[in-house]
Amino acid sequence: MNLRDLRYLVALAEHRHFGRAAEASFVSQPTLSTQVRKLEEELGVALFERAPRKVMLTPVGREIVERARKVLADVDQMADIARRSQDPEAGTIRLGLFPTLGPYLLPHVLPGLRQRFPRLEFLLVEDKTDALLERLHDGRLDAAVLALPLADGQLHAEPLFDEPFVLATPAGHPLAGRGPLGIDDLDEQRLLLLEEGHCLREQALDVCRLAGAGERDFRATSLETLRQMVAAGVGSTLLPVLAVQPPVPPSPDLRLVPFSGTPPFRRVALVWRRSSAIDGLLQAIAAEIRKLPSHLLHPPR
Repeated sequence: MNLRDLRYLVALAEHRHFGRAAEASFVSQPTLSTQVRKLEEELGVALFERAPRKVMLTPVGREIVERARKVLADVDQMADIARRSQDPEAGTIRLGLFPTLGPYLLPHVLPGLRQRFPRLEFLLVEDKTDALLERLHDGRLDAAVLALPLADGQLHAEPLFDEPFVLATPAGHPLAGRGPLGIDDLDEQRLLLLEEGHCLREQALDVCRLAGAGERDFRATSLETLRQMVAAGVGSTLLPVLAVQPPVPPSPDLRLVPFSGTPPFRRVALVWRRSSAIDGLLQAIAAEIRKLPSHLLHPPR
């Protein structure tokens, strides 16, 4: 058993196809297939169930692949430690973001991060929270920008900012012309929400429960779908304030109504493993993200 074979194993687990896994590993398909078969023989178990058009992990295969990912992550981290001993702010950072934040935050913070860390390469991964947490735990991510709370003692969460919500309504909605709303103004409203798996859905549901509001039958697959449905007059929704700031263009058919007092909000943090060897660098990255201009966290006028 060697590291090369473990990398082939993980590639096949991720791609579920010998040809694509071989291409991603920069080897021929017969080479990858032979090495995976030798690994199975060495371990004395079948790691994959081979079907004509797809490859599936066996139950023991899933366990071994999970271990292999951790081994490879540790080896990669050893190399990072050695490189950063020469230059702590050089190398690669694999950073995850969830889809209802990433496209709206990155235009405002990425230029500053690149200027502050010119020798650091940022590899960005956008996915739902559960998938980002899985990648974080098995070492495929160094850190992730996530919404709190997170009940996980293995992770450190460094708060970045609180992002308020605004109510987005069609232009002709009764609440569209109102001033700042109280949370009670949502009583008996039925809001459009995202589908299961998005943390924004859970945050919006919390607001709905607090306000006595309900959910419409339609569930959107993305924040942009929600925006378009509101503009089309289908219903209202809660939008995080960064998602309505430039460079996002305003819609003439959509009205944004802020909340009075302390508005509903989500707390955003940079999260990483407590065992990470680059804690100091991640603290510095968090400090740079916290420089997000404060006016971006207020509803546009």
